[in-house]
Amino acid sequence: MKMTWQNTLILTSLLTTSSLLQAQPLTAKQYGDFDRYVLALSWQTGFCQSMHERNRNEPAECKTQQEQNDKRAFLTVHGLWPGLPKSVAARGVDEKRWMRYGCSTRPVPNMAEARGSQKCQAPAPALTPDIASQLAGVMPGAGGQSCLDRYEFAKHGVCFGFNPNAYFGTMVRLNSEFKQSAFGNFLAENYGKIVTRKAFNKALEKSWGDDAVKAVKLTCNGNPAYLTEMQISLDAAKINGPLNEDSFAKQKNPGNCAKQFRLDAVGY
Repeated sequence: MKMTWQNTLILTSLLTTSSLLQAQPLTAKQYGDFDRYVLALSWQTGFCQSMHERNRNEPAECKTQQEQNDKRAFLTVHGLWPGLPKSVAARGVDEKRWMRYGCSTRPVPNMAEARGSQKCQAPAPALTPDIASQLAGVMPGAGGQSCLDRYEFAKHGVCFGFNPNAYFGTMVRLNSEFKQSAFGNFLAENYGKIVTRKAFNKALEKSWGDDAVKAVKLTCNGNPAYLTEMQISLDAAKINGPLNEDSFAKQKNPGNCAKQFRLDAVGY
């Protein structure tokens, strides 16, 4: 049977508990002088809705999207982005250019550019079968026709010398920790409903304290608005430990999701 991201969810759930204990630490072998990561998590139903509404080419994983009993499954992984290293900033690179080009930024790291329109032309990261299986359950765009994993590693991982299994394994672990928290329960309980930013923030605070609220940037689309993505700023020095109140790094931009928005359900 062909495996899709939906039917790997149960397998991922079973494997994640053991992977939390056995995960390789994420360590930068070069350009490691940065202080934060941004964990980008998609609300997958909202992402697919936005692709549909803007007449974009809908990814295969959106066309085949199905309802799930556990609504937390729709909190999926987009990427894990290291912040601007001090050694790169010293060469005249600012945050805007770093976020746009990542590992291809000139004059350093100056590696091959990964283009969003040509994701599958990037080299495939060498993943073990167990990490590949876990990743397929939480990153719908991995592999297949979308090649999101190739793009993310080429743009945000390869220049740091990250072990690909540690890099993607860390994403799997963090995604699982968000899902298994009070915040994850909040998302599941409000699936398909309109929520307030105040209630959303309260769920974050209940899970990890006020710093978690100040570390999250939300992206919404549509009118009325619906959630598509959250970008969570994390302390780089604590990336290999379980999420706790000290894991988060404040950021200034809370995003564009205003006072209320919908946690979109499957379908258009």
